[in-house]
Amino acid sequence: MSASISSYARKIWLLYYDGFREMTIGKTLWVIILVKLFIFFIVIKFLFFPDILSRDYDNDNERADHVRHELIDNPRRFHSPEKQ
Repeated sequence: MSASISSYARKIWLLYYDGFREMTIGKTLWVIILVKLFIFFIVIKFLFFPDILSRDYDNDNERADHVRHELIDNPRRFHSPEKQ
């Protein structure tokens, strides 16, 4: 049973390996996709999601205290408004 699973895995691997190796236009498309993913996840993260806790607090204890205070002492902030 183990030998047949490994042979199937090898066949699947060779199928994809040969397919990607023989690509011409597909390689260019993959490069475009990877560049877009880099822009989305790396560049946009630094532009729109600054590390506010590191900026406003000096050490981990102060950051943890702030998060704890926001989660425990201000629970109404995270609840939806009650219907009247």
